[in-house]
Amino acid sequence: MYTLNCKGRLLTIDEPLVMGILNATPDSFYSSSRVQQTDEVLQKASAMIADGAAILDIGGQSTRPGSTRISAQEETTRVVPVIKTIKEQFPEIFISVDTYYSTVAKDAALAGADIVNDISAGDLDEAMLSTIADLKIPFIAMHMQGNPDTMQQNPQYENIAKEVVDYFIKKVEQCKRASINDIILDPGFGFGKTITHNFQLLKQMEALQMFNLPVLAGLSRKSTVWRTLNSSADEALNGTTVLNTIALTKGASILRVHDVKEAVEAVKLFTAYRKA
Repeated sequence: MYTLNCKGRLLTIDEPLVMGILNATPDSFYSSSRVQQTDEVLQKASAMIADGAAILDIGGQSTRPGSTRISAQEETTRVVPVIKTIKEQFPEIFISVDTYYSTVAKDAALAGADIVNDISAGDLDEAMLSTIADLKIPFIAMHMQGNPDTMQQNPQYENIAKEVVDYFIKKVEQCKRASINDIILDPGFGFGKTITHNFQLLKQMEALQMFNLPVLAGLSRKSTVWRTLNSSADEALNGTTVLNTIALTKGASILRVHDVKEAVEAVKLFTAYRKA
């Protein structure tokens, strides 16, 4: 069991949780995750909460391979109104903001975000770790080889699981030195990794249990699923559920997904199986 302090509220993980993805962007790779109008935001958030999401993850820019980077100011303009709207209507839900900008993290936290989800684990903004420490909120640190502009050009590993573990040994120590108390690890499926790398990492994901920290798995509708199945992101729900289930067996504490209902069902069945 893990307990995370989210600005004085405790998020307890005694069985795996589901994080629903809401993208305040015009270009996210999966169109159904995009929300831009207030009514649409509330409708989507309400549905995810009703389906069992414990956390809503709000992103203001796409980080898919080859995506165009936007400024911190534009990202703030996109995410802060969405966070405020959701927090006003659903004050009990935990909200994470998906950003690698420290200024966006700060503004989002002031607007009501409880967690910061950084695909670069602080590597793209040197002020991020000190900002998280000042905000006193949980930090999702993700492994990524390269950056969103270049990460899929030719990723190379000799032993991906070992290299990800080695990265987190240094990163966790760095976070602790910065006085960050609550850390969640994300192995970063699809970020600077080929399909083969992703399957190798999933196969060995239990190696991350050595840290005794929550582990987040973000496999939802990614190209590893639909390219392997020769389909598309729109047709990748069943494949996502299969990989999410494998991730649960490998120790995932949080599933970050586009389809909350199906992920919650996977967690319920996995939990019943484990307790039998």
